Amino acid sequence: MMTKNLVAFCGCWMLLAATLSWSAEFYMAPDGSDSNPGTKDRPVATLVRARDLVRQLKPRAKEPIQVVLRAGTYAIDEPLVLGPDDSGTPHAPIIYASLPGERAVLNGGKIITGWKRGPGSLWTVEIPEVKQGKWYFRQLHVDGQRRPRARLPQQGYHKVAGPAEPGKRAFKFGPGQIDPGWRNLDDVEIVVLQYWSDARMRIESIDRAASVVRFTGDAFRPTSWSRGWYAENVAEGLTQAGQWYLDRATGVLSYWPLPGEQMDKVRVVAPVAKQWLRLDGDFRAGKFVEHVAFRGLAFECSAWTLGKRLGYSYPQASIELTPAKPLWVGWQIDEGPSTPQSQVVVPAAIYARGARHVRFEGCTIAHTGAWAIHFAQGGCRDNAVVGCHFEDLGAGAIRIGGPDTTHDDEEETCRITVADNRIRDAARVYFGAPAVWIGQSSGNRVAHNEITGSCEWAVSVGWNWGYMPPNNARDNVVEYNHCHHLGTGVLGMHGALYFLGVQPGTVARHNLIHHVAGGGSGIVLDNGSVGMVVEHNLVHHTAAHSLLFNFNDLGNVIQNNVFALSDDALVNRSGDAGKLDQTGIFYRNIYYWRGDRSRLFHPDRWPNFDLVSDFNLYCDASGKPPRLTALSFDEWKKKGLDANSLVADPKFTAPDRGDFSLAPDSPAFRLGFRRIDLREVGPRPSAAWQ
Repeated sequence: MMTKNLVAFCGCWMLLAATLSWSAEFYMAPDGSDSNPGTKDRPVATLVRARDLVRQLKPRAKEPIQVVLRAGTYAIDEPLVLGPDDSGTPHAPIIYASLPGERAVLNGGKIITGWKRGPGSLWTVEIPEVKQGKWYFRQLHVDGQRRPRARLPQQGYHKVAGPAEPGKRAFKFGPGQIDPGWRNLDDVEIVVLQYWSDARMRIESIDRAASVVRFTGDAFRPTSWSRGWYAENVAEGLTQAGQWYLDRATGVLSYWPLPGEQMDKVRVVAPVAKQWLRLDGDFRAGKFVEHVAFRGLAFECSAWTLGKRLGYSYPQASIELTPAKPLWVGWQIDEGPSTPQSQVVVPAAIYARGARHVRFEGCTIAHTGAWAIHFAQGGCRDNAVVGCHFEDLGAGAIRIGGPDTTHDDEEETCRITVADNRIRDAARVYFGAPAVWIGQSSGNRVAHNEITGSCEWAVSVGWNWGYMPPNNARDNVVEYNHCHHLGTGVLGMHGALYFLGVQPGTVARHNLIHHVAGGGSGIVLDNGSVGMVVEHNLVHHTAAHSLLFNFNDLGNVIQNNVFALSDDALVNRSGDAGKLDQTGIFYRNIYYWRGDRSRLFHPDRWPNFDLVSDFNLYCDASGKPPRLTALSFDEWKKKGLDANSLVADPKFTAPDRGDFSLAPDSPAFRLGFRRIDLREVGPRPSAAWQ
């Protein structure tokens, strides 16, 4: 484990310089020793020791300083903390990197050994630290795969039997669904699946006669407004292979192996470290953590233990909430020391505040208890996450900024690049998390990423419902991303690309979005989206809609997109009609649907037609005359729309197989449509971002 007590630096600066011959490299190895000088043949063992050696060399450095990690696993129980004194310069950055061709793993977990046969099919092990109250965990990985905790019901979800008072803190349950006699009732989590979020509630009391359960904290919405619920971490639910249960009182961990798993051969790991890395700058003092890079490293296994008092609830996106600004009740502050990181609802394993010109390149980040990386509001600028692989995340992959508007330019986190990454299976614990979230933050670029698997949103940008207060989110670019086969999570899917609030200059372009399940849409412009450009995107085969926009949007330009083959409607114009219903400008788009299976617009009747639409191509591939809302094309045109548009076959190459390239004689070209070039979509070779 990484030592908390730093090994004393031996010798004076002149002795260190002589020992290293002014080398700009320090070496680490799993079998190294912190009493070594960090040379290639005498490496150190911990990041803390390597960091301190860098501090000694840095004042004299005129070239990059590298900490080179040899292959192997480095155990972490406390984060490496870098402050302003650990910064590099533009010409002499500080680099922490795996040796080329080798893989260094920074692991925040602990291997659990000593398994014995228990009752039935179970295997058990007693963990003294748990029994002593020093350790408790909510995630377990067997041979690199996340295993679920024991739960009831085993499959699916219970429906809320009815409302109970107080409405956000109680509900009625059905016969036999909750039992006051469950072992360790205080550790049971009732997971309520709400819309766009989940709540993890602690049980306060159970009224068996009235069939009412009451919780210690509030959900964001009435608990009866839900998709269903289940009880997690229930000892009595450990009845299936692959599940486990940790008894806090006895310290006994029980696991039911999958067929073929041999407990003397598998590697069982539980998380210890809540964080791997923390970058602590101070933007108010003008002291930043700058010019630091992390290359080719693997970060694995982080923890987050749910607070014991209130549980967890948040309205959307599993993001940040500070105690000073309790916008909603029911949130739970993370247990831990009073640091900026403890002020978030769902924290991140890599946390940065006041960090500038920091890069993560070619790293692997997996098996997190919550978020992976957070560039928090507080002066983070000009940072990059490029060429990384994210997998099996408790919440999302990358969080930028916070939900609160800032009025100090130095405080705003902005100009973050998220490019050429592969993100799969986010939101495994906190189901409402996006893969990438941008809050009150501007000038960011999310480009050339591949995002797939379980998450509520692939990319979410902006955080104002409506036009006020003024939104800091603006000039963000989301381009050349491949978002596909989404909506496999518990909550399904809301939208692959999601935008909220006034954000002039924000652009979504050249994105490929397809096979969005779970009731999800392709591109969503939610309430108050203003001043955006959506262009050159291909969206096809979505469970709900290719495009969803709100009546309360203004001044958006939606041009030169292909919206095709959604299961419900291609386009949904939704929300409450307000006084400013001039949604935007729609031109040179191709709309392609099958009227015997779906429709073009939802709903069938609009309260107004306050938008500009022209030079579009409409095709109902079933051969029926197209209906635009409840109107025929001629009736639609009498509303002052699409005077120059066409109803015609666009002549796609093979739309059922996802090939929407156009034949040379496509009528779309007569309307000024430009080919959508998808060759640059998704992650590029490393030469493009190094």
